[in-house]
Amino acid sequence: MPLKPSKEKLTGKFNFSYTAKNQKDKIVKGEISAENITLGRSQLRKQGFKEIRMQRVKAPSALTKFLSKKKIKPIDITVFTRQMATMQTAGLPLVQGLKVVIDSTASPQVAKLISKIKDEVESGGSFSECLRYHPEEFDELYCNLVEAGESSGSLEAMLSRIATYREKTETLKRKLKKAMFYPVAVMGVALIVTAILLIKVVPTFRDMFEGFGAELPAFTRIVLSISDTVQHNAFKVFSVIATAVWFTRKMYITNEKFRNFLQALILKAPVFGAIIKKAAVARFARTLSTTFSAGVPLPEALLLVAKASGNIVYYRAIMKMREGVSIGQRINISMLESKIFPSMVVQMIAIGEETGALDAMLLKIANIYEEEVDLAVDSLSSLLEPLIMLFLGVVVGGLVIAMYLPIFKMGSVI
Repeated sequence: MPLKPSKEKLTGKFNFSYTAKNQKDKIVKGEISAENITLGRSQLRKQGFKEIRMQRVKAPSALTKFLSKKKIKPIDITVFTRQMATMQTAGLPLVQGLKVVIDSTASPQVAKLISKIKDEVESGGSFSECLRYHPEEFDELYCNLVEAGESSGSLEAMLSRIATYREKTETLKRKLKKAMFYPVAVMGVALIVTAILLIKVVPTFRDMFEGFGAELPAFTRIVLSISDTVQHNAFKVFSVIATAVWFTRKMYITNEKFRNFLQALILKAPVFGAIIKKAAVARFARTLSTTFSAGVPLPEALLLVAKASGNIVYYRAIMKMREGVSIGQRINISMLESKIFPSMVVQMIAIGEETGALDAMLLKIANIYEEEVDLAVDSLSSLLEPLIMLFLGVVVGGLVIAMYLPIFKMGSVI
């Protein structure tokens, strides 16, 4: 069986390709990470491999990585999961189902990934173990659920449940992106239109006004002054904005404290904060429902839910809930003490605990809050559209009035 990699990100290690024989004397090929070739051989021998031949894989240059790497998207894994659920429900053996998916996928990257998984399964590994060799595509939650499905003999039902969970999660992510991106995009277009008017249109009128020889109205002089400022500093302003966006993104990715600060701050933002809170509750409920119904013990399920929460505030709250549940406290009491979950959610979970239908109640909560997120995003879009049109009307109309005021003034004098 191939070596199971560490769940943590490896540092100071190198990739080695190997060819060896497993315990069934079947030739197996693969890659492992190790500090050196000697340790790599030792690790493979512990796994029962023999006649090992290893070679260090040359790391590609940064330029090669940038040009050639096409990241596998979460939606690709969701589609793969749904396809495998269909294959298992149809009664196809696991390896045969993987072959069918490989032949049907249009993405070379996905096909390569599934081919590796197929080879690892054929080498004697269980499906969940082979998925753990690819932590970038299959997270701990995914692998644990598959393992639970294998242990209970209901892999097809579990894969279908995972596929549904991922589909709902992806839909929720798209709604959040729409809520965040749409107003920014429209305001960006509005600012670009305004900048074009100030840089290209207003200077044309300036040349005409210079021939008048009369004093211009105050409003017109203000607009011309703004136009001059924009023309002379447009590149500087653009550079500052681009640098600020790049630096913020870089800090968010690399600096944990900064990322935690932004995640906590965005929950307090007007309008957007409320949408993100509802989305976080929906994700919490759906993830916990999926893991708990799979037979995962509640403390372990809460750990997986915390890691999948996507926000440091909810992560810390769920981890505190886990501590309470681990010592025998009811989950609704732990939620009440966290003070970040709506009272309706706490009450519904209390009812679910009392009736023994916690997973079903969590699913209802997830559906309710996903619908609320959908309505909130649609309402936000409906509210922003007339406001942005009003903004554009005021800006464009103001510029037009400013440019035509001197002409109207001359007409009244004549």
